Amino acid sequence: MTAAATAAPVRRTARTSGRLRLAGALAGPLFFASAITQTLTREGFDITRHPISQLSIGDLGWIQILTFVLAGTGALALAVGAGRTLTEGAGRRALPILVGVFGAGLVAAGVFPMDPENGFPAGTPEGPVAQMSWHGVAHSAAAAVAFTALAIAAVVMTVRCARRRAARPAVLSGAAALVLLVPMSPDHMSVQIAVNGLVAFTWTTVLAVALRRAA
Repeated sequence: MTAAATAAPVRRTARTSGRLRLAGALAGPLFFASAITQTLTREGFDITRHPISQLSIGDLGWIQILTFVLAGTGALALAVGAGRTLTEGAGRRALPILVGVFGAGLVAAGVFPMDPENGFPAGTPEGPVAQMSWHGVAHSAAAAVAFTALAIAAVVMTVRCARRRAARPAVLSGAAALVLLVPMSPDHMSVQIAVNGLVAFTWTTVLAVALRRAA
């Protein structure tokens, strides 16, 4: 086999891995571009009262459902890309799996929407839903698993960076993990969820860019 024939599959693999990392890098910006646009335009939506997930219900709920699925697919792509890029060092096996769980959880959170409550969508009675539906329970469980997995991934990255004496990435990943692990406050839950989403997708975007540079 010639050197050119041997190099061709390597180049194809490198291109595919690069596209996977790019998809992971775009997942966060896509999610928040969609969420912010809907937050500003959906009638009756109030980020101080309604979590972003509530955008998945109502006549235009399909937009947020699609957003969840696409962002989750991007995170899954990042997980595969991370698995191909991280070939040694602490967390090389755990990190892709944890990011993959995050991605799968986002897809599930999109497939299983939460219940209408607190006056959204417009016409919904005020106050919390009397009894959560099965898909509302599934949504909450999927989101909890997703963000817990990503928090653990951030802890793993903290350890990996610390062992490599990369102080700044270690500190930033540790801070991200702390934010994601803070218990939810009933009085400020919707805002806290939005902040957690911002931290989570910022972290995955930075991870994707770092892996792209490393490759």
